[in-house]
Amino acid sequence: MWAALRRRAAPAFLAFLLLVAAGDAWGDPDGSGRDAPAGAREYLSRALDLMEAHSVRRDQVDWPRLRRDAYARTESARTPSDTYAAIIDALTELGDHHSSFLTPVERVITKQATEDTFTGLTGRQLPGPVGYLSLPGVGAAPAGMDTYVRQGRAAVKEAEREGIDCGWIVDLRQNTGGSVWPMFAVAAPLLGEGKVGSFVSPDGSSTPWYVKNRRPGLNGKESRWGPADPVGRPDAPVAVLTGGRTASAGEALLIAFEGRPDTRTFGTASSGLPTANSGFTLSDGAAINLTTAREADRTGRTYDGPIPPDEEVPTARADIRTDRDETLKAATRWLLGQDACRGLRTGS
Repeated sequence: MWAALRRRAAPAFLAFLLLVAAGDAWGDPDGSGRDAPAGAREYLSRALDLMEAHSVRRDQVDWPRLRRDAYARTESARTPSDTYAAIIDALTELGDHHSSFLTPVERVITKQATEDTFTGLTGRQLPGPVGYLSLPGVGAAPAGMDTYVRQGRAAVKEAEREGIDCGWIVDLRQNTGGSVWPMFAVAAPLLGEGKVGSFVSPDGSSTPWYVKNRRPGLNGKESRWGPADPVGRPDAPVAVLTGGRTASAGEALLIAFEGRPDTRTFGTASSGLPTANSGFTLSDGAAINLTTAREADRTGRTYDGPIPPDEEVPTARADIRTDRDETLKAATRWLLGQDACRGLRTGS
């Protein structure tokens, strides 16, 4: 039941940012696992307080009405779990389409989830030569993120095994989100040094994302994976492929390429979740992954909704990375038309 309710609250399941622990809202004084009648209301109030204080849409919500509705739905609630449905409904009413709720069990499963390999994370060389790099999504489990970075950096080396003349294709069409930092750690040599984007809070303040020595960072702290190996032509043209499955953290990576010199996007519009989530842990171990910021590119442009490509070239999902992949063909033609590649035959 809770899985269905969670899908109503948000299409994206995993938090974008690292979880930020919030203080306990209530206790379990008798040790029975059931709080006193007032405890459920306090638990719900704490959840609503977090939403009102931190939601990216906090200034666009009728909070008295939202609270009245939530309390009306939980008049008979005695335990925290009795309020879960009301919390999920409130998150849905925020209208950001990205916030979500995880029960204590779901949080444990999410933390333990990992992957030994990422089948969609590949690199190869196309005629030109053009480097092709496909970056799917990745969850927030540390072991999985480490695997993603190792495999992704190896894919970059594979794509560049004979050098790159014409540029790179970065394929984000299967990137449904998760944690953006492993993606940045792989793509850092292609993004360029310096600011590549930022989180924008409801009050207008911003926190930049940056690349320093081929290593992504935020708030003066670089990622734990260390610098990526350099590529032969870090300023080479880049074609980014995007589509309706490019979501959340995948859109953040897309935004990081926006405004980069000699960069063009191809495909169809992204999913429409260019926002960042922060995690708030409730007293029973459940968590609210709350949308707390919008995202802006390196030029300062803030995004809100689906991000259209520079050149719309639809490709059916079944045709991606086949000889019927029109998006890949269009991107390759553009790269082969750049100064370093003029006169070479178009190929894919």
